[in-house]
Order: sequence, then C-alpha cells, then structure tokens
Amino acid sequence: MLSKTELLELIGIGENSSVEFKRDDIRSEGLAKEVVAFANFRGGHILIGVEDDGKISGISRPDLETWVFNSIYEKVFPVITPHYAEISIDGDKRVAVITVDLGPLKPYVLRSNHRENIYIRMGSTSKLATRDQQAIMFAMGGMVHSELFPVSGSGLRDLSLERLKEYLIFKVGDTELPNKDTKWYERLEGLGYMKESETKNLVCTIAGLVLFGLSPRRFQRQAGIRWMSFPGEEKDYGALDDRIIDGPLVALSDHTPSGVITFTENGLFENIIEVMRPFLSGESNEIDSSLRRKHRWHYPLPAIREALVNAMVHRDWTRKGEVEVVSYSNRLEIISPGPLPNEMTIEKMVAGQRSARNQLIVDVLRDYGYVDARGMGVRNKIIPLVKEYNGTKPVFQATEDYFKVVFYRGQKV
Repeated sequence: MLSKTELLELIGIGENSSVEFKRDDIRSEGLAKEVVAFANFRGGHILIGVEDDGKISGISRPDLETWVFNSIYEKVFPVITPHYAEISIDGDKRVAVITVDLGPLKPYVLRSNHRENIYIRMGSTSKLATRDQQAIMFAMGGMVHSELFPVSGSGLRDLSLERLKEYLIFKVGDTELPNKDTKWYERLEGLGYMKESETKNLVCTIAGLVLFGLSPRRFQRQAGIRWMSFPGEEKDYGALDDRIIDGPLVALSDHTPSGVITFTENGLFENIIEVMRPFLSGESNEIDSSLRRKHRWHYPLPAIREALVNAMVHRDWTRKGEVEVVSYSNRLEIISPGPLPNEMTIEKMVAGQRSARNQLIVDVLRDYGYVDARGMGVRNKIIPLVKEYNGTKPVFQATEDYFKVVFYRGQKV
C-alpha cells in the first residue's frame, strides 16, 4: 500500500506508463479499460480523485470501493483483483488508489457492448493493442503456441525428407515411411509439422520448418542465428565477423545395421559452433605430447552449446529478429527474443524449475539429445561448468523484449 508521501510523489511526477489520473465521475468502462491496459503491460496505479493536471479534487462517490470491484468483475476478463486503498490528503480530501499487478493470464480484455477489446499501456495513455502486440500477449499467456503457426508459401518440398525419414524411423519408431505426398501430409500434420493455412493449403508450421527445413529463413525471417564478433568491449563498425547462419536445427546422421551413428550433415547448432571456433578459442599455456600448445576455448563449449539450444527452443516466435550471438574481447552474449515464458523468472530458472514455450521443438531436440533430459541445463550445466572452467559466473538478464546469457572470460588460458 502506498503511503501519503509516496502518493504525493506519484502525483507530482505526473501520468506515465504506470500511473493514470481519473476524476471521481469516471465511468465503469473507462475504469475497466485502464485496468486491462495495466494488466497487459507491467501493472500500475490508477488514482481516482486526481485531475489530468495533477490537481487533487478528491472522491465523493458513495461506496466507491464496491463500485470499483463490481465494474472490474463485470467488464474485465479473465478475472483480476487489484488492490484498493483510500488515502486522505490534507484531512478533507481522499484519493482512491487502485493498484494493478502485471497479469499472469494475458491478454486481458474489456467486455463492453458485445465486444472484447484488448488494451495496453503505451506511455501515458491506454490504447487498443495492435495485431502484433495481441499475438505477443496470447503467446505470453500460454493461450497460443506460436511454434504451431502456419508459414505461408512453404510446403513439403521445403523440408529435408532425409531428416524426416531418420526421425520417424530412429526416434519415433515408425516401421513404415509414407510412400506418397498425401501420406506425408497426413503424417506430418499429425505430428504438428504441417498445418492447413487460411487458403486451405497444407504448409509447414514454424516448428516443422525450423526443425527440418532446408532453408528456414526463406519463409521465416526470424529463423537462424545472427553471429557477430567485435575486437573490443562494445559494438562498432569494425566487426571481425557478422553473418547469419541458416539451416535446420537437427543434424543428419547415418545409421549402420550394427548401431553405429555417424554425422553426415551438420544442423544449425553444429554450424554456428564451427563459425565461432576461430574467434572463441586460441592457444593455451598447456603443452600436448607433441610439445605443441593445446587449443582451448575461452568459454566451456558444453555451456555455450546449452545456452545456444536454450535460446532457440525457448525464443518467442511472435517477436521479430533472430537469436543473436555476439562476441566481445571480454565476454560472449547469447540473446533470445522475447521474455521468459509462463511467469518464469531468473530465480526460478536457476533453482531448476522448467517451463517450455515451444514444447514441440523441445521434445524433438530432446529426442536428438540436444536438450537435457531433465530440462535443468542452466542449473546443472551452464552455471557449474562456467565456474569450474574459468572461475566466473554467467550473468542472466530478463526483460520484456529478450533473455540474455553473458559469459565472461576468466584468467585461465
């Protein structure tokens, strides 16, 4: 609950992305709109009894608290219960403070006149959410699985049949492969790799395309990984390397009757590691048996690999932009578009909690051994491996727009 001093400070600052002023004569639709907008953004305070210019006019409506909650319960969906308090100012005036937390069940809607409108806070105003903003909120609320979105223009020809055949036989356990296109469509639609589009054509889903697509970025511009390397500690125009790595996530292997498995074609993760190798490794002080200096990575390779996999499997496909991997002279950053999924926090992640945004992609990569079977790679791999390797700790940063892992170079060389 705000104190009188804190309330006066908020009023003095003025309306912004987390504070809204309203007169006592506000209508129920207007109140519900602000509640929806704050719940869909980062939460905030609605101050009833304050004019737009910050003048305190106070409240006089009888039983305002009951009216506030009735308005919210009738017009806001899903149900949300904000905190309500009244604070006296100078003895004769009161201001009602409605505190709305960031909602866990996005998107929240205003139900009025037989319509459902989605609002979001933008600066000091509440506006109708754009289509892209709505898609992001649906994904954050777990109501839409963006990995199952159809990808317009794609088709069976754009998938690697060799990889699909290997997956169906050696991972899924199919004893027969589809023998014509219609059978392939039926099998892949059942697995979630293809889907009927708005034009009634069967096209690849995002999951199908990024897992098995020959050139996923041809149809899905967010696919792939952007790699950059800089000689100093900041980005500048003198990049040592700057390229986008495209290709299917899973590698292709050859299986002999005796059970020997040999890689015949890299997947995206193997390709990005090969590209990074000259920039993230060098000669160490250790000497091998031939009296040559050993080649050593600046960071533990298994931790890099785990962070890369996590960045791809948990990224938000409703967000534009690729996964970014950036090397500096003192650190390596791996950035995944979108916030942490489903109310996950850094503390929960480090403790070992699991929450997959793209479960289908996670399941397939687990079948191939890319994903830790227990789903606790951060706690059991990344953190202890980095500490043991060079005595540093990885840094995790989570915002509304991205999740970042930072590895720092230690003293061992």
